[in-house]
Amino acid sequence: MLRITLVNTKGGCGKTTLATNLASYFAGQGFRTTLMDYDPQGSSRQWLSLRGEHLPPINGVDAVRQKIGVTRSWQLRAGLDTEVLVVDTPAGVNGSQMIELLRQADVILIPVMPSLVDMQATADFIDHLIRVGKIKSLSKQVGIVANRLRAGSRSQRALEEFLRGYDIPVVARLRDSQNYVNAMEEGQGIHELHPRTAAKDHEQWSPLIDWLNHDAQGVAPILKGSGAMGARIDEAMSC
Repeated sequence: MLRITLVNTKGGCGKTTLATNLASYFAGQGFRTTLMDYDPQGSSRQWLSLRGEHLPPINGVDAVRQKIGVTRSWQLRAGLDTEVLVVDTPAGVNGSQMIELLRQADVILIPVMPSLVDMQATADFIDHLIRVGKIKSLSKQVGIVANRLRAGSRSQRALEEFLRGYDIPVVARLRDSQNYVNAMEEGQGIHELHPRTAAKDHEQWSPLIDWLNHDAQGVAPILKGSGAMGARIDEAMSC
């Protein structure tokens, strides 16, 4: 099973948008997909509730509300047949919960928006990721997604300059598009919108999909348990 975790302690940076679109993409490719929502706001769960029966099915796991008569460990099971698990995390996640979420992940995606507040919060989070964790030299595939960009804007140039300061690949640059809003309201993913409407957005997702398929050893090989992940945060999570 491939486990992709979307994480950033800053709220409103696009974790849920990425999580829902990744889940719908893999489901559309025929993978048995589960979307696990740790966010108390429940945006991923709400998106799933809007998803039409004609669309590829996605299993949902509510990781927030405790079910009566069910143990926590059983509640958080993705299911034995799950091939791709996408984990949507809440803003402000830290401490032991963050450590456990990162420990279990195969791929970590960090979304960041082009604003001073978001960049500072992301810088603090990445520094925390590198310095404060509890598993020495944990090897993970880690990528940054630059989100809600406006081409040629000063904020985008500032974000690009900021991202050059980190030895973490920027695996996608996604524009600020109404298509994401429309897709979310319909329980769809960007790849499920008509190509004529969302062709530019589909194109911008290609580098991320390629990175998952190639740099991250490919979805199918990961599902079969082959190989180590490529990128490493060398000092991440040392005691």
